[in-house]
Amino acid sequence: MSDAPVDGWDVLQEAGELARRGEEFALATVVWRQAPSSGHQGARAIITASGEIRGWIGGACAEPVVIREAQRAIVDREPRLLLLGTREQFGDVPEGMILLPISCQSEGAMQVYVEPVVSNPHLVVVGRSPMAHTLSQLARALGWRADLIDAVDFSAADVDERAVVVVATQGHGDEDVIEQAVRALPAYVGLVASRRRGETVLGYLADRGVPKDLLERVRVPVGLDLGHTSHREIAVAILAELVQLRAAGALIADHPIAAATPSRAIDPVCGMTVPADGTSRPFEYGGVSYYFCSVGCRTAFERDPASYRPKETQC
Repeated sequence: MSDAPVDGWDVLQEAGELARRGEEFALATVVWRQAPSSGHQGARAIITASGEIRGWIGGACAEPVVIREAQRAIVDREPRLLLLGTREQFGDVPEGMILLPISCQSEGAMQVYVEPVVSNPHLVVVGRSPMAHTLSQLARALGWRADLIDAVDFSAADVDERAVVVVATQGHGDEDVIEQAVRALPAYVGLVASRRRGETVLGYLADRGVPKDLLERVRVPVGLDLGHTSHREIAVAILAELVQLRAAGALIADHPIAAATPSRAIDPVCGMTVPADGTSRPFEYGGVSYYFCSVGCRTAFERDPASYRPKETQC
């Protein structure tokens, strides 16, 4: 993404570009505000899995909380309506909404809708048979990104950790393709072959020194068992299984998408979630680092640390 400021409708344009590239992110939209608040109705922001924010939904009070909830939404793939403020401002909270109390000097409040944008799978079909062509065409009909690559042209650079790889080379370089595919650590690797043929291929690769944990990632035979089917109908069986696995959340990369989430801390004065770094006015007390949303909260803590420290950390 570029370093230029993103705001308004530009956020939606950039969101579309990210979705087309298969990136995982959440879109946050301010749907209501109570003045004074730096966020305005209709303000939008993109939040990536690593916690990067593009756009504007509010200042220091709202932003860390929205980032945290957006990252959770990306992981659990569930949208959420956030009520940012105090219980006195919102009263009884309807089911399905999340009240996140924040103590902000402006005394403003907001409702922010956070929607995870789940990218369509990136299917890489390696092979050149009619079945391979049919599989890639069917996947595109579902809106999936699908690449059809001949075995001689395939390399690990063609996939990433979110890719779904189906090896349909049918004896033409199966071993080399499987080895390159598993070393790229994609979300899924399947081999179109009988169980006996699959055991032979994997046994050969094991003898060649490919680690066991990588070979265990290979699913063989691939596809739902639909009984006696034609060559092209095998493509339907494979895609059916992939759709089933996707619905069960099994086509997600092994590496948690929120693994790069930066450390966060709770402001002991107001209870806000803040980055646990130098931007949050760190203060050392009793051998513990505390972080704050504002100068006001840090000043209050400095005056009487014992009244704000959690009981379990007090001597």
